[in-house]
Amino acid sequence: MDALKKGWFSELHNLWPGQSMSLEVEEVLHAEKTQFQDILIFQSKTYGRVLALDGVIQCTDRDECSYQEMMAHLPLCSHPNPSKVLVVGGGDGGVVREVAKHSCVEEIHLCEIDQRVVELSKQYLPQLSCGFSDSRVAVHYQDGAEFMTQHPSQFDVIITDSSDPIGPAECLFEQPYYEKMKKALRPGGVLCAQGECIWLDLELIQRVAQHSRAMFPVVRFAFSSVPTYPCGTIGYLLASTNEATVFESPVRVLSESQVELMNLNFYNSDIHRASFALPQFVKKVLQPTS
Repeated sequence: MDALKKGWFSELHNLWPGQSMSLEVEEVLHAEKTQFQDILIFQSKTYGRVLALDGVIQCTDRDECSYQEMMAHLPLCSHPNPSKVLVVGGGDGGVVREVAKHSCVEEIHLCEIDQRVVELSKQYLPQLSCGFSDSRVAVHYQDGAEFMTQHPSQFDVIITDSSDPIGPAECLFEQPYYEKMKKALRPGGVLCAQGECIWLDLELIQRVAQHSRAMFPVVRFAFSSVPTYPCGTIGYLLASTNEATVFESPVRVLSESQVELMNLNFYNSDIHRASFALPQFVKKVLQPTS
């Protein structure tokens, strides 16, 4: 609540010093401190409903489509037959909603450490949480790394929809977590993890990419625009256990009619390919020299 002053919410954090995203608030819908984090949900003037965790914006009605769709469809369209999918984090339900749009998916497991995020999203964020009603979805309230240890070689796709690398999400950017993901994937499995911002976190992104390359034969980085995220962009770290995977060319290409049928607002196969085109300053740091 300290971020709310004079009718405005300001995203103040030392992860992005000297800058702040602010939204005008019409109404605070819910504020709560759980054992894991501070949860704030409010109605904004221009971006609809907003979910913030520990003072950091996680999603808004207006621009959530970019992040949720890219997090789900980049990896799912890079796997020839994703039948069993694990989502770690993402208690708002947005990624689950998008995964459920793929009829080939038979099981969707969501592993969320904070049960209140799921409960409050169902109450206040129906646009995001509607996917929880799908009969293929199973929700597990536990640590994602622990869950994967208990389910080796089980998943075709693992999506880590994490918040920023502070508090409960810090471990999700470290090498031991990626080792657990690899062990939980089936042969030919694919992962996608929230990859932070190229303008603020390039050193962290480089570190994660390096330890991923030590474990996976194919590792790539993509990014898209999300206006309410720091600097207006967010990254996606993708890796595959199949050395023949070419993330830049989706193996499952969505036709225009499929895009319409799936009610996609951001993702399409052209955006998929374009998201891997990196600015020169990022290429110098991330692309392998070989």
